[in-house]
Amino acid sequence: MKIHEAVALIQRGEVVAFPTETVYGLGADAHNPEAIQKIFKVKGRPADNPLIIHLANLQEVAEFALEVPKPARQLMEKCWPGPLTLIFKKKPGVPDTATAGLPTVALRIPDHPVALELLRQTGPLAAPSANRSGSPSPTKAEHVRRDFGDDFPVLDGGMSNIGLESTVLDVSETPFTILRPGKYTAGQLSEICGENIVRIPKTSGKPRSPGIQYTHYKPRASVKWYDSTVSDIDKSRTLLITHTRNPDNFPHHIHMNGDYEKFARELYDLFRTADYQSLSLILIEHLPEHPIHPLLEALQNRIDKAAVQEP
Repeated sequence: MKIHEAVALIQRGEVVAFPTETVYGLGADAHNPEAIQKIFKVKGRPADNPLIIHLANLQEVAEFALEVPKPARQLMEKCWPGPLTLIFKKKPGVPDTATAGLPTVALRIPDHPVALELLRQTGPLAAPSANRSGSPSPTKAEHVRRDFGDDFPVLDGGMSNIGLESTVLDVSETPFTILRPGKYTAGQLSEICGENIVRIPKTSGKPRSPGIQYTHYKPRASVKWYDSTVSDIDKSRTLLITHTRNPDNFPHHIHMNGDYEKFARELYDLFRTADYQSLSLILIEHLPEHPIHPLLEALQNRIDKAAVQEP
């Protein structure tokens, strides 16, 4: 699909998948409640799970945010375009369908040339990840087509460069709170804006951000953390993902060699590949206890949410 075709569909109130540097998004006109509702129907997404509105430039923030604190302005100027979503108090008139009826709105400028060109031509787009609700997010156009069919409208922008969803930071009140970890850490963001930033609180009631309440990121294969106590498994139907050790006798084994950017970029693709190959189990080597890379907290979060909890 060409960009002009995607623009025409969005202007008619339809939904189109498009690439970003984090994962592929499922976009609709952010000012059109009926179009936004189609996203929820296509994904099978709960109506109380808010969406992120994607923008082309800083000027568009004023359409949605009631106020922009000075530290948040510093984050916007330093981190956008990029994998950071900021949550603001919303202006009257912002569609409740996009915000799940919350008094806040989530905004981001993606760092991908195809996404930015699309947004310049369409205006702001409400967009969650372009997958069936609960399954691993798509990082390739092929993933979107696998979920929604070959005829589904998708702009192919290659594989997502980061591969994990954006950091979500609530700047609608103090202290600023990270609701979902991503490539930007609390320490990095605090250094940029000079504010004390706290990490994910325990959630209750309506989720204030995507990815913090419902089951997410799960392949059909069971996901478990790997250690030496794992036994009685069918190795022929198991994918092993490691980053330090290199055990023998696993026919399906990916060794990341301590490259955590590669680990993040390929995680969802590996989840999906295991399903395409009808594997039944994914074992993942435990990550370091002390973060030595900015993406480790996000990787831990996504794998924890995908992992089967022992009874």
